[in-house]
Amino acid sequence: MFTRTVEVITKPGKARELSNTISDKVLPILKKQAGFVDETVLVSDAEPNRVLAISFWNTKQDAERYHREQYPAIHEMIRSLLDAEPVVRTFNVDSSTVHKIAATRAA
Repeated sequence: MFTRTVEVITKPGKARELSNTISDKVLPILKKQAGFVDETVLVSDAEPNRVLAISFWNTKQDAERYHREQYPAIHEMIRSLLDAEPVVRTFNVDSSTVHKIAATRAA
C-alpha cells in the first residue's frame, strides 16, 4: 500500500471550509480513481490553519496516476483557501491496523 500526504496552511479561519471542500468535492473524485483506498484529513489542534490530508492507494502507480491526471484540478479547486502552496510527500505504508497491514521487518 502507498500513501500521499498533502500538507497545507490555509488562510486564517479557512481550515473548516477546506475540510468541507475535501469531503464534499474532492472525496467523490478520489472514490472514482483506480486504486484509491481511503482519505484521512487532520486539522492541527496547535496550529488551526494547518491541515494534513492523507490518501491511501493500492500501489504507487495508482497514486502517481491520480497526481498527474486529477490533482492539478483539485489544487485549483482549493487554491483560494490556501495561504501557501501545498507540500506533497509520498510514503510506502509499512503498517496499519485499520488497513490490516503488518510491518514487514527482517528478523
